[in-house]
Amino acid sequence: MTKNHVAFLFFSFAVGFVLFSMLLLFLRKRRCCSCDICKAYVSSSWAAEFDNLCDWYAHLLRESPTGTIHIHVLGNTVTANPANVEYMLRTRFDNFPKGKPFSALLGDLLGQGIFNVDGDAWRFQRKMASLALGSVAVRSYAFGIVASEIGRGLLPLLSSIADRGDGAVVDLQDVFRRFAFDTICKISFGLDRGCLELPMPMSEFAAAFDTASRLSARRGTATAPLIWKLKRLLNVGSERELKRAIRMINMLAEEVIRQRRKLGFASSHDLLSRFMGSVVDDDDKYIRDIVISFLLAGRDAVASGLSCFFLLLSRHHNVAKAMREEIAGVTKGEGADVVGYEQLKEMHYVHAAIYESMRLFPPVQFDSKFCLEDDVLPDGTFVSRNTRVTYHPYAMGRMDSIWGPDCDEFRPGRWLRGGVFTPESLFKYPVFQAGQRVCLGKELALIEMKTVIVSVVSKFDVEVLPGGRPLKFAPGLTATINGGLPARVCRPEI
Repeated sequence: MTKNHVAFLFFSFAVGFVLFSMLLLFLRKRRCCSCDICKAYVSSSWAAEFDNLCDWYAHLLRESPTGTIHIHVLGNTVTANPANVEYMLRTRFDNFPKGKPFSALLGDLLGQGIFNVDGDAWRFQRKMASLALGSVAVRSYAFGIVASEIGRGLLPLLSSIADRGDGAVVDLQDVFRRFAFDTICKISFGLDRGCLELPMPMSEFAAAFDTASRLSARRGTATAPLIWKLKRLLNVGSERELKRAIRMINMLAEEVIRQRRKLGFASSHDLLSRFMGSVVDDDDKYIRDIVISFLLAGRDAVASGLSCFFLLLSRHHNVAKAMREEIAGVTKGEGADVVGYEQLKEMHYVHAAIYESMRLFPPVQFDSKFCLEDDVLPDGTFVSRNTRVTYHPYAMGRMDSIWGPDCDEFRPGRWLRGGVFTPESLFKYPVFQAGQRVCLGKELALIEMKTVIVSVVSKFDVEVLPGGRPLKFAPGLTATINGGLPARVCRPEI
């Protein structure tokens, strides 16, 4: 027997031993439970009655006397109770961090970006982002970019479709995602998509981002995390696909960083330049993580919010009529493509309609923390250390205990007091999170969405095609409509 044969046999034995050991560890650590909820989750029998996992969760949480349930096979406590949300995000904030298990789930994609870290790393990035996003100059700069992208890109595109008059169908979700990507590139990176020197079409990078989001989210739904970790170690199956997608995303991020350095960043208003002008310019991995975080928030979340808004608006013509009346009253028939920033502030009904849309369809349907030490939630639920605790904005928007018996209805008027928009507690409406982790880009996202919505609604009728299929969401970190949002765009009847 040659040395090569001996080496091969030794290597095979070592690999077999490792796999056998990991299998034993998996069998010992695998969570087992025979309760009805866990059996339905493992067997996916819930899908016989519900189109989406989030709808099943919403049903279970509405049926629960405390608004809290347990998915034992996931080691997950899920709540739609505002008192619990406030306890997690404010009262006992330090006991409910993102946690290392969550960071491991998304670490390959988000790295050490602000959405995936705790402690000093989170505080530093939050401080930097707060200084940038809180600046009047940055908000003015961002609004100018949004207005320009609408006037030069979005409205001409929709006009060309509407004026053809042949009933052409367009995927509005795709339109909004491309618009949001172009906008976030300019606001966050100070770059035009056209200046990026990439070896393949941007659509392929967008597809890679979707794949990475979907597969990273799938990790969190696994009843046996050891399986995806083993697949990652062996570079097989879904983990191999995820690795390939992240390699493409890294290529995009590296080109963004290269172009930003090439153009300089000392006097730029974009958010990336402000980070690179700090102490992190020599750490490309850290800057890469910041770039990915900006893209996730700026492209996916905004596009999700816009897509679901027009889905609802297409079903509620009375809301579109009321919006047009308010827009006309504020602008006094000026007919500008994009209304001014101060005029947008006067549109309370439009603002209420946006909030109402995100109550029913939040861009981020749930968010998880991990309990550091044993604790008891305000509703009496005991939470042991290392338990994953999830609050569920999607389900919270459907709780009659929070919003009343008409909670399933799209009714912007619930946000108005004497015709003036009046927000609810963020712990009842954690669409932008709440407490110390409240979204710093909230106002920027709202002004972008509001500017797009006012510009489109005042000039077009949007008819989302039912297609004879129920609304389904694709798996991912943000709410993406499976199959897109096919719609017809036409000029409103006068």
